[in-house]
Amino acid sequence: MFWQEESDETVYVVPDDVIDLAYQMKCRALPVDHAWPLATAIHHALPWFAEEPQAGLHLIYGADSGNGWERPQDAADTLYLSRRTRLILRLPKERLPDAEALTGQTLDVAGNLLTIGKSIPRLLGMTTTLYSRFVVDETDGNEDQFISAAVEGLHALNLRFKKVLSGRPFAFSTPEGEILTRSLMVAGLSLDDAVRLQENGLGPLRNRGFGLFVPQKSV
Repeated sequence: MFWQEESDETVYVVPDDVIDLAYQMKCRALPVDHAWPLATAIHHALPWFAEEPQAGLHLIYGADSGNGWERPQDAADTLYLSRRTRLILRLPKERLPDAEALTGQTLDVAGNLLTIGKSIPRLLGMTTTLYSRFVVDETDGNEDQFISAAVEGLHALNLRFKKVLSGRPFAFSTPEGEILTRSLMVAGLSLDDAVRLQENGLGPLRNRGFGLFVPQKSV
């Protein structure tokens, strides 16, 4: 076997300009379609969050499977949460002190009480493959057009990549109507570019839970 790495990235250090702040939380359950009510509650608790350009909200996903249980996929289903589930905000590091105001608060998320505990900062992932579960699809459901728009958005960030793959669509409800999203994987990034994509995200409404990227373990 012959294997040649394109570059030596073993000494790369992830910058801390943007960080994921993971809060302990206590909440029995949420609807699978919880993006809008959760974001609304966060915006009410942290009034600056909606105006912070680098702020992002990770939707609460839960485990994919375990002991025969599979995560619900339908928007109307209920997502039951474990004690290990975390509420995660993506923030510029200068906002971390402001975000501590969330600790101790109890949010009403679509009639479900979510109590927020202590937080732990986490560096962004050091990886060459990233995945976003929910990128806003502004093409009315045309997958080829969605991919083209995603590639254009990635090029606008001056990113270099080798693969872009889209996944299944998912529609979220909002007071103004449905928002259609698709999952998106971007592979073949340099570590610098992967961090830049995590810092910036892709598409609109990142402070509502869309367009944030996390490490994907395999292609």
